Amino acid sequence: MTPEEFQRRAEELNKRANDLHKGTSKTLDAMQEIAKESERVAAVAADSRKILENLDAEFESVTGLNKADIAFMFLATAIQCTRWFFLTKFEERVYHDKTTENAKEKKKDKKNRNHEHDEYNPSIEQIMANPVPYDIMFGSKELGLGLGGLNHRYKTPGHDPVFGWILGTANIATSTLTMWDFTSYHIETGANAAGNLQDKISNPANTFEVMRYTSDKFFHDGAKGRGIVAASLIKEYIHLKSDIGSIAGIPMPGIGLISTDLSQKLASYGFDMANVLNVSKQAIYAELVNIIIGMIHYLFYDPDKDGSRKIYEVRTRKVITYSNLISSSSNVLWVTINLAMGNTTETNRLDIGGFLVAIYRLFSEADFIRKVKEEFVFGQFKEMIRGKVYVKNFMDA
Repeated sequence: MTPEEFQRRAEELNKRANDLHKGTSKTLDAMQEIAKESERVAAVAADSRKILENLDAEFESVTGLNKADIAFMFLATAIQCTRWFFLTKFEERVYHDKTTENAKEKKKDKKNRNHEHDEYNPSIEQIMANPVPYDIMFGSKELGLGLGGLNHRYKTPGHDPVFGWILGTANIATSTLTMWDFTSYHIETGANAAGNLQDKISNPANTFEVMRYTSDKFFHDGAKGRGIVAASLIKEYIHLKSDIGSIAGIPMPGIGLISTDLSQKLASYGFDMANVLNVSKQAIYAELVNIIIGMIHYLFYDPDKDGSRKIYEVRTRKVITYSNLISSSSNVLWVTINLAMGNTTETNRLDIGGFLVAIYRLFSEADFIRKVKEEFVFGQFKEMIRGKVYVKNFMDA
């Protein structure tokens, strides 16, 4: 081997040795980094319980209500209390013959009736002059219908707040009475035991014909027929409106299809249409206040001060939930104190709809807050594991 070849071979070996040293150093450095990262992750894992507790506390801190939030909460509470005190109380019920329209109809009962007409074809004058036919009970005993002052509203779909608009209107337009088993009867003028003329349930009618005659009046009998149907519809509206505010009330829609006894039983426990409407009004008004307060509170969002939108939304939902709970508690306390003092009239201010909204908000908002909290806590924890958050800040908190 010549000196030149020896020199060249030595240089090659020396270069390989240097390359091997560099590769070994990189591998050792990488191993040291892995070891350090493993130690860091192990430290996070070892203190995971404390870290999660601190993150939980951090979430409660950033979503806690500040002075502005508390002001909104008391404003919302004041509006809700004003609502249930003045706007959505239960109206006082009156006896059937004390309502304006029924008082007029009762007065008509003292006059002679005139149901002398072709079957299914009363005149518009007769419709306007006589009471609604599904209110007639005279003659039901002979036919075994079992209609009485306490149950006739639950046995006839003309009193139903939904079906009444169809069957009740058709009954008025044809001077008939329809039962919930969909049997129908003509109404005629007859003599009572004292010999006085009185509206009476007479021979059976055909329910299909009741609907057909009503349809023909509207679609085929020109202005006169449409006038009869329109008058019947107005009469139905007036009668339902007068009945709904009476002590007996009217049933909830459609229950008569299942059982007339059930319909009457539910009404006796307060589950009638008037109460359902009032509770619905309470709930709608309460939720409307919640929506308005939520929108106004959101207008005050400042990303520089309040952080993420979700965190701020948690505060908004807390404001609404707390105000609902305070309002409902105040309502129950008000009614309870008045009852204890013997003032039973204040039970009409019981805010059932508002209470239902408060319970719904309590559970729905709690679920939302829980999801945001999980996202915050576990999201931060994952970032720590990835090394993007300085763990010591949370461990030493």
